Amino acid sequence: MIETVAVTRYVTPLREGGSLPGIVEADDLGTYVCKFRGAGQGLRVLVAEVIVGELAARVGLRTPRQVALSLGADIARYEADEEVQDLLNASLGLNLGIDFLPGAFGYDGDLDTHAAQAAKVIWLDAFCANVDRSWRNPNLLLWHDDLWVIDHGAALYFHHAWSGGVTSAERFAQQPWDFTDHVLGRYVGGVAAADAEISGMLDESVFGAVLEQVPDEWFEPVPGAESPAALRAAYVSFLMARLGTRAWLPTVGGTP
Repeated sequence: MIETVAVTRYVTPLREGGSLPGIVEADDLGTYVCKFRGAGQGLRVLVAEVIVGELAARVGLRTPRQVALSLGADIARYEADEEVQDLLNASLGLNLGIDFLPGAFGYDGDLDTHAAQAAKVIWLDAFCANVDRSWRNPNLLLWHDDLWVIDHGAALYFHHAWSGGVTSAERFAQQPWDFTDHVLGRYVGGVAAADAEISGMLDESVFGAVLEQVPDEWFEPVPGAESPAALRAAYVSFLMARLGTRAWLPTVGGTP
């Protein structure tokens, strides 16, 4: 699974995020944006973050390194802000850490020099059904003149319907994806080339390796899939079903 490091200091909250992520320091001397397991969105958001982040790296996109952050009760004890203290106490155990990129700035509307990368971002968001890369929340950074994708928790929405058990993968496989509100929509013309390049990079073994990166304790048992192994298999089946269709691929004038 992703590397585990221990949180040594809580630095500051990032209040622009609805789930109140925070900047933390860890025992590997790294600084991370921490996505807390005790936040309102739940553990499945962390699962989506790892899966999509790992897929992004495998298809040639830049995304910050991810780690599992082990959070102990001693960190919360010295936090004066009651809201943050409650969140820390609710998040003991493994949380998601995303490498902090100092000096990075948000997407400003011009990526012509990264057009091929932008088309790959659209492909990835379509494949993973990411609904959270609009102008309201681009989730894109520019760092050292390179494009980086962040914040993938809103993708893979299908797992939020698993409270009664794993649903059929067929609906997700055929679900179209609307790019009209996407922050990079102007680059959709490059998606066909991106699809030709990327689709051959992914298969069942790749998806299996991606799912192995997710910590066991983030998998919430559902009827019929009580173990981490069973849940990993369910995710792989959904991703394989999606890859086997092109109903989700954005089209321009009816042509992918």
